[in-house]
Amino acid sequence: MKYKSVFDIIGPIMIGPSSSHTAGAARIGRVARTLFGKQPEKVIVSLYGSFAQTYKGHGTDVAIIGGVLDFDTFDPRIPEALTLAKQAGMDVTFIEETAITDHPNTARVRMIDGDKEIEVVGISIGGGKIQITELNGFELNLSGMNPAILVVHNDRFGAIATVTNILMKHSINIGHMEVSRKEKGQVALMAIEMDTNIEDAVIEELQGLPHIIKVTRMVE
Repeated sequence: MKYKSVFDIIGPIMIGPSSSHTAGAARIGRVARTLFGKQPEKVIVSLYGSFAQTYKGHGTDVAIIGGVLDFDTFDPRIPEALTLAKQAGMDVTFIEETAITDHPNTARVRMIDGDKEIEVVGISIGGGKIQITELNGFELNLSGMNPAILVVHNDRFGAIATVTNILMKHSINIGHMEVSRKEKGQVALMAIEMDTNIEDAVIEELQGLPHIIKVTRMVE
């Protein structure tokens, strides 16, 4: 693994006790909140591996919910996140799963508000770094550390090219890109990480393209 700076080695500024179990967990929760777009009424968190075994002692529970409340890793309110969520009317459930996953620090966050619902799977890979590996059944690899867009689209010829052409027109450099689909010719998902944040006008331009269903922006 390559490190970009000393902060990648010593970890982020954070509320302890563990960069993997606390800072990483908070980032998973916050990415899920960003993708959902607002504070949910109900959150169901399924924990796997060491997350399931040690989440109370290591603060994984308060960290994930702190992230869902849009708290950063260093926010002093994280230890009180469960209480604050209850005060905000959020129904929170934790499930200790026994299934074996590819990574021991895995969390599945399901967020519900009325008819709106998403399910995000994230792993904490150490030093506060995470990977989002699944969104509503679509496989992806999103770091949550860089500006990104998620583009839900119909799986049609040329759909990917139209999106990348718009980014090229606006001199937006792609750092990482993945495309996932459940079935050929149905709905697909582009996950595109970029070097810079993307402007509202570009989002609107992408949203107006043929075969594009929804564009969600994630800022750094």
